[in-house]
Amino acid sequence: MKPRINYAKTAPGVYDAMDALDRYLAGCGLQKPLLFLVQLRASQLNGCAYCIDMHWKDLRAAGEKEQRLYGLDAWRESPYYTDREKAALAWAEAVTRIADGHAPDAAHEEARAQFSERELADLTLAVATINAWNRLSIAARLTPGTYQPAAA
Repeated sequence: MKPRINYAKTAPGVYDAMDALDRYLAGCGLQKPLLFLVQLRASQLNGCAYCIDMHWKDLRAAGEKEQRLYGLDAWRESPYYTDREKAALAWAEAVTRIADGHAPDAAHEEARAQFSERELADLTLAVATINAWNRLSIAARLTPGTYQPAAA
């Protein structure tokens, strides 16, 4: 697969805008491993190989256990995730698949039971942001495998 768009070269403002969202999320108070799990799950749903590679590596660098990463596709049937993580993953799936059900009330209620209103707003932004990154990466056909996580 040949890359299509080099955003950094042709439209650096794209990365500037997306990086501003990431900087906000980095300081929003949600736990980094939780954000990485949500980013990885949304990327799996969207089929974004570049972002799957990135967030898998980020989670491993943060000390995440491989078992939890291997089981992420079947998180509902896996005992490896906390109730808070399950609520975040359910919300991430609902927002990622917004066209399929407009974020059902059940997913919202589950998330509200685990997250404050502010946290849920930040979580929703995190899901919207990774979905945007997925779409930018897929459209550009970014090549997976080259990403290296920052040193812990």
